[in-house]
Amino acid sequence: MIHSKWFRLLLVIVCIVAGGYFLQSYNQVDKPQMVNTDGRTFEKAQVIEIIQDNVQENGSRVGDQIVSLRIESGVHAGKTVQANCPNGLLFGTVCEPGMEVVVISSTIGQLDLHTVYNIDRSLPIYLYIAAFLILLSVVGGKKGVKSAVALVFTFICFVFLFFPMILRGTGPVAASILTSGIVLAATMYLINGWSKKSVTAFLATLGGILTAGISAIIFGQAVNLSGYNVSNIESLMFVAQNTMIDIGQILFAGILFASLGAVMDIAMDVTSACAEIEKHNPQISRKALFQAGMNVGRDVMGTMSTTLILAFFGGSLGTWVLDYVYDLPYLQLINSNSIGIEIMKGFSASFGVIFTVPIAAALSAFTWRKENSKKQL
Repeated sequence: MIHSKWFRLLLVIVCIVAGGYFLQSYNQVDKPQMVNTDGRTFEKAQVIEIIQDNVQENGSRVGDQIVSLRIESGVHAGKTVQANCPNGLLFGTVCEPGMEVVVISSTIGQLDLHTVYNIDRSLPIYLYIAAFLILLSVVGGKKGVKSAVALVFTFICFVFLFFPMILRGTGPVAASILTSGIVLAATMYLINGWSKKSVTAFLATLGGILTAGISAIIFGQAVNLSGYNVSNIESLMFVAQNTMIDIGQILFAGILFASLGAVMDIAMDVTSACAEIEKHNPQISRKALFQAGMNVGRDVMGTMSTTLILAFFGGSLGTWVLDYVYDLPYLQLINSNSIGIEIMKGFSASFGVIFTVPIAAALSAFTWRKENSKKQL
């Protein structure tokens, strides 16, 4: 038993090292230069003094601030420079002495120009994420720690696997299915280990996300919507012209990723419930176990579908507010690309959730009652 435990630990370590080396190597792709960044860097800096403010007598701000900064990173680290601070909602900020900012340093010939890009948010972001992971680990205990590891692994897969795959020419939908499968397998293993429950939930989740993707494609074809109808298509077309990325599939790949968490959640709920029922009632029939899984799934399905639709609604709330305030005609509203895409996102993911319930219940009934099937049927 001890040797087996150490062997499994060694196998896990070998897989982590090999996987890390593969991801690091696979991520070495040649990215085309989309914009000219020669001579331009983003550096950390601290505001020393406000040389010229842009506040008016009525309290409003017009124009740029001129500030004195001490550069804290890069080739100009330690130097005190003068910089412009734009008065914008997306770029720039209102500088005050002692404030930590990010500055754009541009070198043109012998001339160095510095512009405040924004307030430095790095530390609060790191602390916020760390607080979440720590809280998840403390409240969730051992499984909370494993969930935190699974989240970190998911992010690593997105950055070091999915993005390089689509940049190398793999279709975004195929890349999202593969990435989702790897993330799903790792999450199931970390939280429940290799067991019948994990395998059943894994298969049910795959069935659910594939259902979500298929329903999105069917809906898109029926209403003539595709990845080329998104609002930022001009920028994506420029990317497509300079890379091997099939931008038409990005919308559907995003739907698969968006549905993964909710589908995985409901699949685990149903399979866990079936596992507990069979554990406490080993003589239960397949039909009864399937019905029990369906009953549990129905309780979760409604709230989970509502959660998904509300999540997509909240993510596009700005669009809905504009449409409401401008009081657009119904025919214009219902036939607009943006509304159609949001409906596709929300309801296709919900289709995945709905179909996951019978898939998980059926797989659970078949898996746990296989050995007694002749007696029960």
